[in-house]
Amino acid sequence: MATPLEEAKQRVVWLRREIERHNQLYYDHATPEISDQAYDQLDHELIELERTFPDLASTDSPTQRVGEKPLDQFQSVSHLTRMQSLDNTYSEGEVMEFVHRLERLLPGQALTFTVEPKVDGVAISLLYEDGRLMRAATRGDGTTGDDVTQNIRTIAQIPDQLAVAAPGQIEIRGEVYLPKSEFARINAERDEEGLPVFANPRNAAAGSLKQLDSRMVAQRKLAAVFYGAGAFAEGGSQREFLEFLRSAGLPVGERCWAANSADEVLAAIRELDGIRHDFPYETDGAVVKVDAFRQRDQLGSTSKAPRWAIAYKYQPEQARTRLRDITIQVGRTGVLTPVAELEPVFVSGSTVSRATLHNEEEIQRKDLRIGDWVMIEKAGEVIPAVVAVLTQERTGEERIFQMPGLCPSCGQAVSREEGQVAVRCVNPACAAQLQRRLEHFAHRGAMDIEGLGESMVAQLIAAKLVTDVPDIYQLTREGLLALERTGEKSVTNLLAAIEASKKQPLWRLIFGLGILHVGATAARKLAAKFHQLDAIAQATEEELKATDDVGEVMARSIRQWLETPVTREWIARLREAGLNFGQLDEMLTNADGPLRETTWVLTGTLSISRDEAAEMIRQRGGTVTGSVSKKTTYVLAGEEAGSKLEKAEKLGIKILDEAAFRKMLES
Repeated sequence: MATPLEEAKQRVVWLRREIERHNQLYYDHATPEISDQAYDQLDHELIELERTFPDLASTDSPTQRVGEKPLDQFQSVSHLTRMQSLDNTYSEGEVMEFVHRLERLLPGQALTFTVEPKVDGVAISLLYEDGRLMRAATRGDGTTGDDVTQNIRTIAQIPDQLAVAAPGQIEIRGEVYLPKSEFARINAERDEEGLPVFANPRNAAAGSLKQLDSRMVAQRKLAAVFYGAGAFAEGGSQREFLEFLRSAGLPVGERCWAANSADEVLAAIRELDGIRHDFPYETDGAVVKVDAFRQRDQLGSTSKAPRWAIAYKYQPEQARTRLRDITIQVGRTGVLTPVAELEPVFVSGSTVSRATLHNEEEIQRKDLRIGDWVMIEKAGEVIPAVVAVLTQERTGEERIFQMPGLCPSCGQAVSREEGQVAVRCVNPACAAQLQRRLEHFAHRGAMDIEGLGESMVAQLIAAKLVTDVPDIYQLTREGLLALERTGEKSVTNLLAAIEASKKQPLWRLIFGLGILHVGATAARKLAAKFHQLDAIAQATEEELKATDDVGEVMARSIRQWLETPVTREWIARLREAGLNFGQLDEMLTNADGPLRETTWVLTGTLSISRDEAAEMIRQRGGTVTGSVSKKTTYVLAGEEAGSKLEKAEKLGIKILDEAAFRKMLES
């Protein structure tokens, strides 16, 4: 019979191997198999065994190391001071014990704590010398990380030059994250294209930072929050340092609570939990720190984490419900996506009745069956996802799902390319594809045809008034008035919107055509480089790849799309209908436009939509970004402008109201 020491040794060996495997999945591949909570349970069990049996402790144990192994593709750089991780807990009782332990370690000293949101992103360290950004590195193993400076420079929030005087060298630590809105957009696009979706915003941010082409990173619209220092800390406390970061032009968290006791710390943690869903980033907890740097120095740290801080993690909000059925949704590119039809359940602020299952392989990996009881949560607090199957509750009546061999919309055979997970309907006349294709073309972000929404498109298809995109421009008043629930006014407005769309800039047409892999950013770059649709049609793959944000896959997709007979017919019919193929884009493509080399941020309510204002700026050579930084030239401020206006005022950036903006455009 094995002794307790022998059993512990076997368990320690297994735990170390399993934790290393999950570290590799999490850090190197951004494809974790288990939740953060499940990982923490493994880590805590190993820590406890090493404490109980000191002879089993080892310097190469994952409990003694921090973070990820630097990638071979990036240059490794050394941090000036070690980047440590934080001890964490899911227990309020352990938070109270943390506070009381520090009070015992510093008897007679008054302690103040700060409580800040724990951003679920990728740890980053910026090195500034004389106020200028010299290097950005990932945490790596805590001592060395990957040099990702070029990728970090794509984040508009991060200034190349600090807005205030700074010491010779300063390391500033924070988190790079993918905004929840961008996470939803990117996953929707990847799902539509049959690509694997990101499990959560943290994985998407990690995958973005590890792109070798910074042009690809720029498309992801990453953001950042900063909260700490390595080699140097301005001021004598955390709150003073956050104020320094803010004045330097770096983004910091929305709130920082001060607390003088364990009860006040817990109250702040609970208050944060009530408002964190409104933040643009995903939060998975609260970070509690000793405020005074002098007291931090007294408390010191272990080999892995500081003794003066702890992370309290919130339990992920999940809900139990039954999977009623799995249906199939056909996208505009023909991808068949399985969708979970759920018994409605309330989770993270809304009622959920459907959740994407992405593809057949995902269903098989989870062993998901129709009739199962499941746990769901919102990935990034945005997208409903099935995170667990309660197999112990099966009755034997559950049914295994099989992907259909025929398209549920048109009945034609589907296909799957070798090495791909996506199943596609390749019938270009498929009604479901047509529905999505027309919706995309008319969408506000594409050709912006108001009145041509989901229900109207469905009516047009059912009445056989449209069989493809060019048919939109053949619609007549008589045909539209014959449809149900249409009147003279709505028909007049729709026809006027269709006519107005003919004058939309070239990039909107390129994007609206729905070419696989071509998003709005790439469409802008293609229009700016080639000026005319005909020039794009004649360009080789190599010429297309020479365009910013256009890589090999996208270039090949554009060429394949343009070479199909259906596409050539489309282009001929759209030309005949009088759409803008480039002749109205001189202002957009002219590098000498009156707003060239200017960067704008829009905030508040304007008399026109922000999209319209942004388009006016871009057509005159300007650039529009989402956040204020030292690189910003102008802020266009409407009514009820908020924090962006305040930051612009602090940085001394020129602020225009709408009247001044219009006067500038007319001059």
